Amino acid sequence: MGDSLITIVAIFLAAILMFIFPLMSLAEKTDDISSLAVQTATTEFVDDIRTTGKMTLEDYEKYLSDIASTGNSFDVEILIQQLDENPGKKTTQTEATKIGENLYYNMYTTQVEEELNTKGRITLKEGDFIEVTAKNTNQTISQMLRNFFYMISGNDTYQILGQHSGVVSVNGSTSKN
Repeated sequence: MGDSLITIVAIFLAAILMFIFPLMSLAEKTDDISSLAVQTATTEFVDDIRTTGKMTLEDYEKYLSDIASTGNSFDVEILIQQLDENPGKKTTQTEATKIGENLYYNMYTTQVEEELNTKGRITLKEGDFIEVTAKNTNQTISQMLRNFFYMISGNDTYQILGQHSGVVSVNGSTSKN
C-alpha cells in the first residue's frame, strides 16, 4: 500500500515537471514576445508622431491593428499635452519677450479618438507632449497558469505592456497629405 502511494505521488510530480513547468515557461516566453511586439509598435507610433507633428486616423488604426495582431485585447491610453504659449508680450526697444509661463492643455484618449474620427488628423506643434500606454485586458495563458499554481488573483493585473512618450520636435503641417 505504501509503495503504491509513493508511486502515485512520484507519477504526479513527474507529470508536473514534464508537462506543466515547460508549458508555463512556453507561455511566459509567448507573453515576452507579445510584450516586445507591443512595446516596439508603441515606440514606433509615438516616434512617428513626434517627428511628423501629426497623428492621423490611419496611423492610429494601423497601431491598433499591430498590437491586436498579438492575439490579445488592449486598453490604449493616449495623453496629448498641447502647449498653449502665453500671448502676452513685453516690448522693449530691441526685443520682445513673452511674459508668464507656458500652459499645457491635456487631451485624453476619448477626446483624441473623437477628433480623429471627425477631422481625420490631429496636428501638433513643437513642444507638445504625447504619451501612449497599451495594457492587455485579457488573461493570457501564462496569467491563468500562474493564478492557478501560485494563487495570484486580481483583475487589474496585466502581463503585456507597451509605453512610450516624448516631446514633439516639429510643427505638423496643416495640409492634407
